[in-house]
Amino acid sequence: MYNILICDDELMIRKLIKKYAEFEGHKTQEAANGMEAVMLCRQNEFDIVIMDIMMPELDGFSACREIRKSSSVPIIMLSARGEEYDKINGFELGIDDYVVKPFSPKELMLRIEAVMRRTKKSERENEVITIEGLVADVTARTVAVNGERIDMSPKEYDLFFYMLLNRNIALTREKLITDVWGYDFYGDDRTLDTHIKLLRRSLGEYSKFIVTLRGVGYRFEC
Repeated sequence: MYNILICDDELMIRKLIKKYAEFEGHKTQEAANGMEAVMLCRQNEFDIVIMDIMMPELDGFSACREIRKSSSVPIIMLSARGEEYDKINGFELGIDDYVVKPFSPKELMLRIEAVMRRTKKSERENEVITIEGLVADVTARTVAVNGERIDMSPKEYDLFFYMLLNRNIALTREKLITDVWGYDFYGDDRTLDTHIKLLRRSLGEYSKFIVTLRGVGYRFEC
């Protein structure tokens, strides 16, 4: 569930977005202009902001500029204009996505999810994760077991960090193959099993964290 700020001078647009967002289980607050949006962002912690460009008192670009002085909250900008200049201006100000009106509310919800996934991934990629004697630096892409750095093949690293960042989640074989090897992978399940075996060997005593879910897939459990 996300806490979403919806900023648009058109009441019907705000109500439409609010309806779909709350149907998806999110919390919402509304602002009718850029000035209200800036004040609300100073007073509250939002997960994401939906910001119109053309508004009275303070336009979306100016509001975004003010918000960025103190917050890195993800921002999706709405506009009735699709000119390249507006898009470039928005992205230079640090927005995360740009949606042209009229838009599909369902598509907007999907864009919110996509932006939040990217944001969470970026935050997680700065992590150094320590579990007992296993230390993984996600940014540096290094793994150490009991103080000794270990070397793995590139795909082992891909598989390890994917499972680590999705720890305690049941991962089906299909999802692992799709997300680690890609949609265009033409191999079979034995490729995954072989890499799991190699990964367990590399992790030594900490291979205990890789749990086989019979008939389903695997889970990194800690």
